[in-house]
Amino acid sequence: MARIDFLNTQIDNLTMNEVIQAVDQLIQNKKKSYVVTPNLDHIVILEKDNEFAEVYQNADLIVADGKPLIWISRLLKKPIKEKISGSDLFPKICELSAKKGYTIFIMGAADGVAGKAAENIKKKYPGVRFVGTYSPPIGFEKNINELSVMKKMVLEAKPDILAVSLGSPKGEKFIYHHLEEYNVPLSISIGATIDFEAGTVKRAPKWMSEAGLEWLFRITQDPKRLAKRYWKDAKSIVPIIKKYYK
Repeated sequence: MARIDFLNTQIDNLTMNEVIQAVDQLIQNKKKSYVVTPNLDHIVILEKDNEFAEVYQNADLIVADGKPLIWISRLLKKPIKEKISGSDLFPKICELSAKKGYTIFIMGAADGVAGKAAENIKKKYPGVRFVGTYSPPIGFEKNINELSVMKKMVLEAKPDILAVSLGSPKGEKFIYHHLEEYNVPLSISIGATIDFEAGTVKRAPKWMSEAGLEWLFRITQDPKRLAKRYWKDAKSIVPIIKKYYK
C-alpha cells in the first residue's frame, strides 16, 4: 500500500477505487481492522492528543478527508491522489456490501436517525443488509452496563462492518478500544455521514465540496458549533504546516 508521511500522521495515497479494493481485502482478511479519515480538525487534534495519535498509528487504512489536506500535500510536494471523505466512502462501502453480501451495523447518531439512514441506503443499494442500529445514551462510555449491552448487540449481530457515528475523536477512540472484543472485520468512524444519509442534515452541493468549500456550507447549517471550530483549526494548522515544511 502506498503509505506516505504527511504532517503529523501518514496517509494511504490511494484513489477511491483503490480504497474500496483495500476495504474489500480487509473485510475478507477478517483481522479486526479499522479505517480513519483525517481532516484538518483531526490533524490539529493529533498534535496534542496522544491517545488519538495512538489510534492513528495503529490504523489499517488512513485516507485524506478534505480538500485542504490535498492543497497542503501539494505545498509539501507530497501530492495526495484524491480526497476520500467519509461521507463519500461510506456509501461506496454500502455499494460494495450489496454486491458482496457483507453486513453492516450502525452504532451512534441520534435516536432513530441510523434506522432512517439504513432505510434510505437500502433504496439506493438494493441488497445491502443492515444487521442492527443502536443509539447509545449520553455518557455511555462510562457506564459499564451500557457498554455490556452494546457489546452483546454487536457480537450477536456479527456484522462484517461496524459504522460508528459518535463524533470525532470519540468515534475513532471507541473503535480502537473495543476492536478486539467486538470481533468485527472492519470498523470505520463516519461522523455526520449518517445524518446526511438520513436527511436530517443537508450536505453541501457537490461543486462546493469539490471546490473545497464544504466547510462554508456546513457553517451555515450549524454556525454556533462549527464557526468557532473551523476558525480554531485554520489558526492552528499554520504552525503545524511550518513544522513539517522543508
